Amino acid sequence: MTGPGMHEPHGPGPEPLDGDPLVRPYVITTGRGSLDTVRLDMISIIVSTRAEIDETTLEPEQVEIIALCRDAKSVAEVAAHLHIPVGVVKVLLRDLIGRGYALARAPITESPVGRDVLQAVIHGIQRL
Repeated sequence: MTGPGMHEPHGPGPEPLDGDPLVRPYVITTGRGSLDTVRLDMISIIVSTRAEIDETTLEPEQVEIIALCRDAKSVAEVAAHLHIPVGVVKVLLRDLIGRGYALARAPITESPVGRDVLQAVIHGIQRL
């Protein structure tokens, strides 16, 4: 209802929670922030540790993470598969790791650089 001095609302009404890019991450993490109890970066490898889980005690996204990480995945891969920001995925993963549902490790790299390669780099830098 409009009358003198009253204005029409501008634009459509608010979107549902699922459509709001700022509210959804807050809802998924239930407002938890990113605590650094477990150091995770984009290339940290996550592996599920349990086949049997109680889905009623987990967020739906956490159930998806456990299923996805039966085969090792990086944090970035998990975020991409679930279409969830990396920061939100880290919060969910830290919770899963803390509860024993998953493990995190550094990525496996190729063999470490040998002494001869490091020596060649030092000699090259000294020549500059």
